[in-house]
Amino acid sequence: MATRPAIFKWRQTEPGLILCAVRWYLRYSLSFRDVEELLEERGLKTDHTTVWRWVQCYAPELEQRLRRYLKPTNKSWRVDETYLRVKGCWCYLYRAIDSAGATIDFRLSALRDAEAAKRLFRKALSNSSHPQPRVINTDLAPIYGSAIPDIKKEGTLRRRCGTRTILKQHSRARPPSDQTSAERQAGVPRIPGGAANDPGL
Repeated sequence: MATRPAIFKWRQTEPGLILCAVRWYLRYSLSFRDVEELLEERGLKTDHTTVWRWVQCYAPELEQRLRRYLKPTNKSWRVDETYLRVKGCWCYLYRAIDSAGATIDFRLSALRDAEAAKRLFRKALSNSSHPQPRVINTDLAPIYGSAIPDIKKEGTLRRRCGTRTILKQHSRARPPSDQTSAERQAGVPRIPGGAANDPGL
């Protein structure tokens, strides 16, 4: 009988079934209870909290092992932020993607400021699978005007990297007071469901 890998030591369930459950949860829009039900249909009686523990334990390991096989992102980045609700609290989701739409990195922040943008850039540029960008495309948010030069001064981002501001119509949710004057002049609509109007806050 083959010995199981050390990472699965003390687990009563077969490693293949554990990885299958973790993959289902990560790959598809399933809840832990959905995965529990799928496993039960296949003859494995388990609890959704067990599936949660498996995901917490093995998802980081899978991510670390699979990352080197991912196709590297390209050198044209698009960076923006949106306002969304996570566990009842409004926060900003900063996101960087390449020109093909592949996710480079993302970060949640309570504030919409240059420090949050710099943390996103540091995190994205610390990963070897993401080459240094040739150009960074941003929206009209003024935070990038100070964040990108600061990151260049630190030496995290190459000085040759260009920046481009893209004016586009969008309907990202954000607090109405957070809309810039340039966005108002460009006709970008305000979202009435922002934090200031949210009865849950």
